Amino acid sequence: MSQLQYFDLFCQLLTIPCPSGREERMAAFLSRQIEDLGAEPEHDAHGNLWVSLQGTTGDSTIALASHMDEIGMVVAAIEDDGSLRVQRTGGLHPWKIGEGPVTLVTDGDSLVPAHLSFGSGHTNDPADPISQFATGQRGITWRDTRLLTGLTPDQLRERGVRIGTCAVRAAETRGPNIFGPEDDPLVSAWLFDNRGGSLVLIELLRRLKQNQMQVKSNLRLCFMVQEETGLLGAKGWAHRNQVDTFIAVDSTPMPAETQLTLDGRPATWSRDRGAHFHQGLIGELAAAATEAGTDLQYAVYSAAASDATGVLQVGAAPRCATIGYPRENSHGYEVVRWSVFQQLIDTLFAYVQRA
Repeated sequence: MSQLQYFDLFCQLLTIPCPSGREERMAAFLSRQIEDLGAEPEHDAHGNLWVSLQGTTGDSTIALASHMDEIGMVVAAIEDDGSLRVQRTGGLHPWKIGEGPVTLVTDGDSLVPAHLSFGSGHTNDPADPISQFATGQRGITWRDTRLLTGLTPDQLRERGVRIGTCAVRAAETRGPNIFGPEDDPLVSAWLFDNRGGSLVLIELLRRLKQNQMQVKSNLRLCFMVQEETGLLGAKGWAHRNQVDTFIAVDSTPMPAETQLTLDGRPATWSRDRGAHFHQGLIGELAAAATEAGTDLQYAVYSAAASDATGVLQVGAAPRCATIGYPRENSHGYEVVRWSVFQQLIDTLFAYVQRA
């Protein structure tokens, strides 16, 4: 089995711009993947996407959910010279993305290229932001940035760019890059979060179909909108679609206070900033990991939340958990041990067989 199994699918996911509120391109791609596997995608007016598998008992319903959106920028002002002032959407910091090409996701089907700029250096003016950055007086903030477009305000309007248009890092700058040991490589890319979760669910569906496996509980494999801007898609979906168990399949950040490692093992969140997750459910996931030939890592967070957090907050499911793939450099050029995806798919396959 190739150590880079599923890599082609990830590369396709990586190039699709999908800022919060503009997930339609990702949803269309994932819908085609579901159809190609002989399943029927379902959609709601919110933009959420899911596929339903009927259980043999029908006694309970389990949702496994990835979010489709990525962090980015939103246009807050259009200057007379056609440059754009932006704010963040989701947890993006300007020092994470750095100067470079970005893509404006406009109304309709258009994508407009632009360039994120911090301004010109070569100054000793103490009032200039560049001098303040260089001398360590303060860091870079969004008010210090702008997007250069090379277009006039009228030309931008003709191309569908307006206040509220979102921007993301350009596809050609996203990677991926392979490094480390050949038999168990690391991969870096701009934002695995949460293309990795969507990859896992598509490949889990593929395995279920290939094995012609019937699950015991009713199963929903879900792809949610607007996780990065308030967990909104999952909250709404779970309110409208009753489930007993909701498991977010998401990236797992590695801040210094955790003891997570990039060793190929998946990880579960025991607690995050908003909730303690269902400890019995975590035990079930741990048992499935053991059955799959691995084990889980565990994390407690003070500044992270997942779609499962949102579902708990609105009381839409009694049993919630988050499981995922550890990744370094969260909300930036992220790094994962590629073998974690196989381990995570194996774990979830074992879980849905026994649940």
